[in-house]
Amino acid sequence: KRLVSHIDKIDNFQNKGVPIVRFRSSLRGPTKKRAECFSELISVQPLRQKWDVTCAIVDTIYFAASLDEVKKLQGEKYGEPSLFGIGYVKTKQSVVSPREQLTLCGCQNFPNGASVVWGMEMEEDQNYLFPKNQPKRMPRSTSHIWSVAFIPTGEETFDVEYVLQLEIGGFPGWLTGPVLVETIKKTFRFADDYFLSGLDGGDLAKRLALFPDEEAVIVADPGEPISETTDAGLLDKEQTLLMPP
Repeated sequence: KRLVSHIDKIDNFQNKGVPIVRFRSSLRGPTKKRAECFSELISVQPLRQKWDVTCAIVDTIYFAASLDEVKKLQGEKYGEPSLFGIGYVKTKQSVVSPREQLTLCGCQNFPNGASVVWGMEMEEDQNYLFPKNQPKRMPRSTSHIWSVAFIPTGEETFDVEYVLQLEIGGFPGWLTGPVLVETIKKTFRFADDYFLSGLDGGDLAKRLALFPDEEAVIVADPGEPISETTDAGLLDKEQTLLMPP
């Protein structure tokens, strides 16, 4: 079975010094919370570490206290937000020394059943958002572009387009492409089995059983203090998000 059907690469995209890669694949699995569950393969540490041996820490440090407020800022044409917040990633020593990322990410769902998860690197003037329990700064990796689109093609089938332009700080740009290609292939190999497990009572089916049958509206506890590092309570508390590898 050829899991990844198509790979495109543009070197030095937008003069960033590193390539942008696009992967296309077709997967089979439940419809419910499809994009959110895919994002958990990247953002939930026990799941991420099953396919990514370089993952040391994946943590969600802020999330949107009100997705309604997020939608007001985004507008109607970008669909319905189901996730929005800031995550932290730290890698282990591998072919490169440990790196870290601070990423703003989200998930948008559309009426036709399609979804997009996305992420972008926070700027250096927002470094005060780094988790307090990780005071030592590591060389930074930067996701210039990251998005994963999900398009339903049948009752239990869907296409996935994964796009990433990642700059690994201090790592030669010409070596970045092969590293990204192998990493994303590992993501899809794990995702293939994981989504199939949602149809036969496996791990994904158990995860889906924890979601409510109807969409739950997340609201902030009015008695809970707003984080000192955020404005107007838009980002607060902790919720699973997605961070690119």
